[in-house]
Amino acid sequence: MINNLLIQNINKHTPFSDEEQEEFCKSFHLKSFKKKEFILEQGEVCKFEGFVIDGCFRVFNYDKKGDDNTLYFAISDWWLMDIDSFMNRTPSNLSIQALEDSTVLVINRTDKLALYDSLPIVEKLFRIMSQKALVSWQGRLINSHCLTAKERYQKFLITYPDISSKLTDRQIASYLGITHEFLSKLKKQLKK
Repeated sequence: MINNLLIQNINKHTPFSDEEQEEFCKSFHLKSFKKKEFILEQGEVCKFEGFVIDGCFRVFNYDKKGDDNTLYFAISDWWLMDIDSFMNRTPSNLSIQALEDSTVLVINRTDKLALYDSLPIVEKLFRIMSQKALVSWQGRLINSHCLTAKERYQKFLITYPDISSKLTDRQIASYLGITHEFLSKLKKQLKK
């Protein structure tokens, strides 16, 4: 069953009763996306929070020069959204694109806020998840300032082996904050 992955994910953070699981899952709707399809485009308001069932997504933005900068990738068992746009109903600074055919369980803002009222444990769940996400972002920021490009690439390969095989070199370079050409040089050095 599709909801099993979602239930396993939430129970990793805080245990839900069977009744709470059922009510929580009812608020999500399954959506499918084709490879290269956008689930969100920069400038739109993010109207969903998503949980990836299968597939792979890239979360990125375009800078003033038109170059894309990847913030993160999301695969099965990952959450997906623009939190600022979703919560504040402002135009998103991010785009989210499927890198392969993918399915996502999505919840809209109204249903999420209703869950906070009907199931107090949901607020605890998302607080814990937000704290873990903040820790992850902090680590990424520290790594981007303290590690060399080569070290960042090696860490990426070790940390995300399931993701790296799904990506192009341009997408990985965008995530690492380096050029595609520089990544090619790094890969050649590492093969020696």
